[in-house]
Order: sequence, then structure tokens, then C-alpha cells
Amino acid sequence: MPVDRILANLDLNLLVTLDALLRERNVTRTAEALGVSQPAVSAALARLRRHFGDPLLARAGNRYELTPLSAQLLALTGPALSGVRRVFDVTPDFDPSAVEREFTVITSDYAATVLGPLIARRLAGAAPGVRLRFQYTTPYTVDHAAETLRTADGLLLPHGFLTDIPFVDLYEDRWVCIVAEDHPDVGDSLTLEQLGTLPWVVLYNLRTAFAPAAQQLRMLGIEPRVEVVADGFLPMPFLVAGTRRVALLQERLAALLATPAGVRVLPCPFDAVPLAEAFWWHPIYQNDPAHVWLRGVLAEAGHQLRL
Repeated sequence: MPVDRILANLDLNLLVTLDALLRERNVTRTAEALGVSQPAVSAALARLRRHFGDPLLARAGNRYELTPLSAQLLALTGPALSGVRRVFDVTPDFDPSAVEREFTVITSDYAATVLGPLIARRLAGAAPGVRLRFQYTTPYTVDHAAETLRTADGLLLPHGFLTDIPFVDLYEDRWVCIVAEDHPDVGDSLTLEQLGTLPWVVLYNLRTAFAPAAQQLRMLGIEPRVEVVADGFLPMPFLVAGTRRVALLQERLAALLATPAGVRVLPCPFDAVPLAEAFWWHPIYQNDPAHVWLRGVLAEAGHQLRL
């Protein structure tokens, strides 16, 4: 059956109900979440079961569990609903002061901490009805960026990971080293030899997920002796404090966290290429007036950060 025939025979509200049913796994709670009657949800579940040829919710004792098929569907309903919302959010023009809309930006905890407050303040003044959702980056979202960017408004990520995707440059940051305030072996500077012998706190430490400066260090023939792996930048200073460990961190973030964490910030003993932060988006949003406005807000925040 052609795709358009399938869609023509389905009620779009069934997608909303399906998503809620798979998350709640209970007809009564689904009805409460959607603000509809329980019989209406039961009728929708019956239609969905006929369509998929699957019970979707299987009783296990006094509760319901997802079937193998519905577990697969649960991973699809959220992105599908997001895509539908984007279709109906598109307008020929965009007045930020008069709309209610949510923008989803995928970002590291670093960029959310450094750039996020500037963006949030701009939205509060110019677009009180606009919500900003920061969704943290994972190795999967970066490795599958084309797929990720279909269900988000964009990705805050430095150059060096993505190609052939539209972007706007925002700002640059330098890499610095951090050590404990009372580190017994480190004075006012670090040497390459010390970087090769001290224990490290690193980010992710995967083949395609890493801090760019750490990769540059490996290219110099120095393999960090990893003692702790973090899934974000924010914990790293606190994992360094009170130990003999060392870590690489962005200078702007290090300046914010050094005092509360109890670490010292030192120059890198090698010529680390600066981090060039950019905002990346899927080409389908290139001419969306709302998205054009969002990119302008991000560019202005990046410019303010450079001042």
C-alpha cells in the first residue's frame, strides 16, 4: 500500500495516544495524561492493535509490559511527534514576541554552561513564549548527526566532528590544563613529560568521542594514563581536585569552576588548537523563518561571548 494511502487511513491523534500508551503502559494513566476519557483510550488501543497486528501492551501480573514490537515503536514515536510539530509550527513569518514554541538544542554541558545563559537571557527579553530545551550530547548523537538533526533544531559542537552540514560559527575557546590546588608534583607550569606520567581524567575516551585537545596530545606521541572517564565536562574539575590527576578543559569553563572545585588552571605545554564552537542544523530548516531567527540569537550570544 502506498505511503500516502496509509497516512490517509490513519488519525494523527493515534500517534499521540500511541506515544502516551507506550510511556505510561496503562490505559487509565494515559487517559489522565491526555485529558480524555478511558473508553476513548481503550478504543484507540484497539485500533492500534488491529493496525500493527500486535497487542502492544502485554499483561504481566498486575501490570502491563511492552511487547518486542512496541519497544521498537517507543523509540520512534517521540521523534515522529517532534517532526509533526515542526511541520505545523512552520509559518511564512515569525514574530518571536507573539508565539509559543519550543526549540531543542543538543549541546555539551560545557556549551550549555558557557553560552546557555546568554541565549536564555535573550529569549526572556525578546520571546517570552519561547521555550529552550538543552538536550545533552552523546557519542551516538554526534556519530549519527544527520539522523539526530531531523528531530532537533540544531547541535552545538566544535569543528572537527561534522562535515557537509550547514553551520554558523559562534566563538572560540582555548584549552588549558587543570590540577589540584595543592598538587605535590606540579608548580606554576606543566611539562609534556608530566602529562605522560600523571594520571588523567578524560572525556568519553572512545574512538569517535573525545576532547579534541586530548586527541592532539596523542598525535604528539603522548598517551594519557587514564584513571577516570567522565561523560561530561562539568564533573572533571571536581574529579581532579584533591588528587594527582590532570585534565584538559576549556578555558572559559575552567575559569568558572576553578575556585569552587579547588583546582589550578595552567597553560597547556603544547600548542593545542583552539576549540571553534559552531551551531549545526539540518538543511531542511535552512529557510524556516523561526529557525533563521534562532540562528541569529545564537550568533548574537556567541558575539557577546567574544567581547
